Amino acid sequence: MNGFINFYKPSGMSSAYALSKIKRRFKGEKIGHMGTLDPMASGVLPVAIGKATRLFDFLLDKTKLYRAEFTFGYETDTLDADGEVIKTDGKIPNFDKVLKASQELVGEILQVPPIYSAKNVNGKRSYELAREGKVVELPPKKVEILSIKPTQTEKKQTFIFDIECKGGTYIRSIARDIATKLGTFATMTSLIRLKSGYFDIENAYLIDDIVNSSELSSMLIKPDALLSYESLLLDDKKADDLINGRPCCIEMNDGYYKVYDKSCFIGVGIILNKNLKIKAYLKD
Repeated sequence: MNGFINFYKPSGMSSAYALSKIKRRFKGEKIGHMGTLDPMASGVLPVAIGKATRLFDFLLDKTKLYRAEFTFGYETDTLDADGEVIKTDGKIPNFDKVLKASQELVGEILQVPPIYSAKNVNGKRSYELAREGKVVELPPKKVEILSIKPTQTEKKQTFIFDIECKGGTYIRSIARDIATKLGTFATMTSLIRLKSGYFDIENAYLIDDIVNSSELSSMLIKPDALLSYESLLLDDKKADDLINGRPCCIEMNDGYYKVYDKSCFIGVGIILNKNLKIKAYLKD
């Protein structure tokens, strides 16, 4: 069984725990998820089943849409509501200032990840060092934020932000960076991932849907549906050559392709100098 499930992870559940529950329903199948959500966060968590896990490397450059709540006037050690308050000043910026500061972060920027993150520091996770009370300094990394749209709530210290960004962006860090520009502090107090590439919250499955389903195959999204590459249909001879590692000459432009034979999707292939090679094999 190969494919993807559009899973809705609830707040309060870790991504690892969610995966373990789903794995019990797909006994014997390899399973993995794309893009961890922190326990306090909810929303779309794409899950790959079977050989679809081989496509992760081809789905990294995807756009994500989040709805985050930032509360100004204080900061926690984790930059979210699960942490302990370490800084406070009570300063509450007005909407116009929040809007201006947030727009300054749109585009390609250098962002410092939260110290309570899974970043590797000399062989250990950053959050492990932070929990041990050690000083953690993480280098900034390039991320891309496509848009930030703030909205003020009834609570003057709290704003809602719709944030569209590329993978690798830390939403918690955006809260910190907007506040820094305004000379105050902020903490992410809720987070929902509305979209992750192909996956949309509007048609995501709850954990009970998956655990109690008698038709698991009907929940699966076909692996090739997520790939934007051009399709390439091989005749029997060329398909046999490709699958068995023999030279497979194709008179087409260099690049990646979704490769098919007459019966099914074979996988992702790459053409270089008219020679086709398979990069991710999915045929059963």
